[in-house]
Amino acid sequence: MVEMTGGCLCGQVRYSATADPAFVGVCHCANCQKQTGTAFSVVVGIPKSAMSIQGKLKIFHDTGDSGQAVERTFCPECGSPISTDAAVMPGITLIKAGTLDDTSWIDPQRHVYCDTKQRWILIPEGVQKFAKMPV
Repeated sequence: MVEMTGGCLCGQVRYSATADPAFVGVCHCANCQKQTGTAFSVVVGIPKSAMSIQGKLKIFHDTGDSGQAVERTFCPECGSPISTDAAVMPGITLIKAGTLDDTSWIDPQRHVYCDTKQRWILIPEGVQKFAKMPV
């Protein structure tokens, strides 16, 4: 099992988790682009029950293209995005990989919402690519 620790830019939010990631992926959806302020979001999917959070989080209630709820958590002080919970993936939380203390093991093997990726982003050969979220 992978032991993960991380937190926000200002340090007021910290988290830890011990779990084997269900997946490590890159989301190119328009909402992730807006939330991160860049071209995509790199996420680590883990069982929600494996994550322990210290500090206050704020939640932005979003809606996915499925019409179902998406909760995006972030630090209310510095604005760092911490995780995303999507109703279409019950029991899974998506940790924003950039908030991990150790990112040396991150190797995304799945890219989703490639139909809205920025044209200048090149996806490596050999990884899974999906136009939208796979069902």
